[in-house]
Amino acid sequence: MHIVVCIKQVPDSAQIRVHPVTNTIMRQGVPAIVNPYDLFALEEALRLKDKFGGRVTVLCMGPPQAEDSLRKCVSFGADDAILVTDRAFAGADTLATSYALASAVKQIGKEQAVDMVFTGKQTVDGDTAQVGPGIAKRLGLQLLTYVSRIVEVDLEGRSITIERRAEGGVQVLKTALPCLITMLENTNTMRFASMPAMIHAARTQVRKWNKDQAGIEDVEKIGLKGSPTVVSKVFGPTPRNEKAEMLLVEESSLRDVSLNLIQRLFTRHPIIEQELLERQSA
Repeated sequence: MHIVVCIKQVPDSAQIRVHPVTNTIMRQGVPAIVNPYDLFALEEALRLKDKFGGRVTVLCMGPPQAEDSLRKCVSFGADDAILVTDRAFAGADTLATSYALASAVKQIGKEQAVDMVFTGKQTVDGDTAQVGPGIAKRLGLQLLTYVSRIVEVDLEGRSITIERRAEGGVQVLKTALPCLITMLENTNTMRFASMPAMIHAARTQVRKWNKDQAGIEDVEKIGLKGSPTVVSKVFGPTPRNEKAEMLLVEESSLRDVSLNLIQRLFTRHPIIEQELLERQSA
């Protein structure tokens, strides 16, 4: 079994600031990390490797310094790491990124057939959740999004059964391999890397592919040329002036405080009360 996990190196969202004049993200001095959602995908892939054997390849498109994130993934247990890096990829939006990664997955498949591709549900710096589905569409893979649990993998029958979180509850789906899975957050706990594993990762040679090695057939579909998305403005949320209200239980019963809180909530947000009444009468 061969699994490819697509990751992205992103700035630590807890330390990102927006420039007050230009309204652009200030990345200087902000540490880079592996996209947290991608770690759930990596852990799930490693668990399948532990159970069935096989190989896990981590794939990333980014600048040369993204090699650090790939080494971190190797320290967790990935077998191979490939960094797709080229100035031609600069300025790529989700459309161009999915094209580049899909091309790279095709190249990986020429070395060893790919059974599954894993991604996180989205990235913390873009929050679009478009790259995973874009890769699946370009490669013609079965797409399973917002997966919360892998129920069963039948390698002989070439099928997989999963649970995915939907608006109305949980869906159980079964589909054929190969497929692409976007993992939901908090579905597992990332393992710790041992000291020998970290030493191994430091010595591992991360393969670096330029646009030709990544199998890019149309340079008009990568970088700025292949990115129709236009970001007109980036801004931070407006700070609230309202102060938190304290409701003391000591002055009244817990029941009275709860009813008072619910009444205030309905007064400020009448649509919530309306929706609850409609659900109760349905």
